[in-house]
Amino acid sequence: MFKHILVPTDGSELSQATARRAVSFAKESGARITALYATPDFPECFFGEGALVDPGSPEKFARLAEEEAQKILNFIETLCQEAGVPCTKLSIHNDIPYEAIIEAANQQGCDLIFMASHGRSGIGALLLGSETSKVLTHSKIPVLVYR
Repeated sequence: MFKHILVPTDGSELSQATARRAVSFAKESGARITALYATPDFPECFFGEGALVDPGSPEKFARLAEEEAQKILNFIETLCQEAGVPCTKLSIHNDIPYEAIIEAANQQGCDLIFMASHGRSGIGALLLGSETSKVLTHSKIPVLVYR
């Protein structure tokens, strides 16, 4: 049924669990996977733990962000290799994750987006929003939500 699955990840434990299930699903379906990690654009400056943090130069930020992206994507690539599932890694720059996910799925010709949901409800969902909800709302490609 599905032949090309986009698996977006943020590197969290929930994303890793979702990736494991996505690889299993892909193997059962005879599908291939494109693993996606969206890195933010260079920030001018940001606050952390009450102090102003300088991210350095745009080049340094880009290098560190790409290193982190590859580390996270390598996890999914390894799962795919162990299961015999073809895998492509994709790291893109976009400050708006749900847009990056939909754009990547369209550009890569994916026929399914397989993603996690943190399952927030109440005030947490209202304040934090949900990238999964936004993908569900805006994507024309089917979305499988794993919880």
